[in-house]
Amino acid sequence: MTAIAAKTMSNTFHVALTADFMLPGGGPRYPSFDLDLLRSKAGMQLDFFHEHRPEIGHDQIAEAHGVIVLTPKVTAHSVANAKDLLAIGRFGVGYDAVDITACTEADVAVFITSGAVDRSVAEATLSWMLALTHQLVAKDRLVREGRWDERSAFMGRELRDRTLGIVGFGGIGRALAQLTKSFGMLPTLVFDPFLDASTAASLDVKSVSLDDLLAQSDFVSIHCPLNAQTRNLIGARELSRMKPQSYLFNTARGGIVDEDALYDALATRRIAGAALDCFADEPVTSPHRFGKLDNVLLAPHCISWTEELFRDIGRAASQGMIDLANGTRPRGVVNPEVFERDGFQKKWSRFQSH
Repeated sequence: MTAIAAKTMSNTFHVALTADFMLPGGGPRYPSFDLDLLRSKAGMQLDFFHEHRPEIGHDQIAEAHGVIVLTPKVTAHSVANAKDLLAIGRFGVGYDAVDITACTEADVAVFITSGAVDRSVAEATLSWMLALTHQLVAKDRLVREGRWDERSAFMGRELRDRTLGIVGFGGIGRALAQLTKSFGMLPTLVFDPFLDASTAASLDVKSVSLDDLLAQSDFVSIHCPLNAQTRNLIGARELSRMKPQSYLFNTARGGIVDEDALYDALATRRIAGAALDCFADEPVTSPHRFGKLDNVLLAPHCISWTEELFRDIGRAASQGMIDLANGTRPRGVVNPEVFERDGFQKKWSRFQSH
């Protein structure tokens, strides 16, 4: 069911954003986060939580019909007594910090900003591929430290004639495969249990098993969600299958890779290197052990953050809330079964196109 059956003319659709979108002293933390759609749409009210909490409290959503979430967790406690809350809109495409089952049982839809992150994450991954293979950090250091004569020991490699393997072939993986086509790479290998052969052929990629992908790829890039099936998907056994000259990239979630196994593989040069944007335990507030290794590039879960990314995510999150207010199912819903629940339909029936 995608349409609204009734209308309450007096209702305003109230959207709240978590406090981490704002600076402590006031003002937007991310000025490029585009909320103009919400601000300009009649019948929409926009404000921010007054305080930041690691976990959203049920008192913070008491007056909200929709909440756009940056970093706080959404738990069963968060959505307890969610009498008016229709939706949680997640910043980006990851939703492992949201208790989806609890939201569904509380008649709350959860949606992600599908498509808004694809280009930025793909471009960031490609930049890391080039940086590692051309030894950009090491060569920069040679000049800074006056070690010019050592340059012959830091020969790079091109992407040409090498193989990219992508684990998880959603929007980001597809954008990365498209971006790398102009570099003369060999056909892209993909591991994704949900990818059928006809779709793979239409996208000019080859669907293979995870073991085959690891054994054949020069670059392994992870773009799958973190869930029960993917937690520690890449462990010691999987890393042992990779080529000694291969690189691992993780811009998805830290829990997908066994960090102990990866550290050992990097420290012993079992693989050539890695680039990590996410970690098993975040935030990282003290020097991380991976920082001791010279064949790793690290970022604090923001390698893809660009002005364009925040602009597009803001627009996508805003449109999702506007769609709900207008009686339309938003894009990127991760618990579609909630739309069949009577409790959700009763809440939703208060709104329709203004």
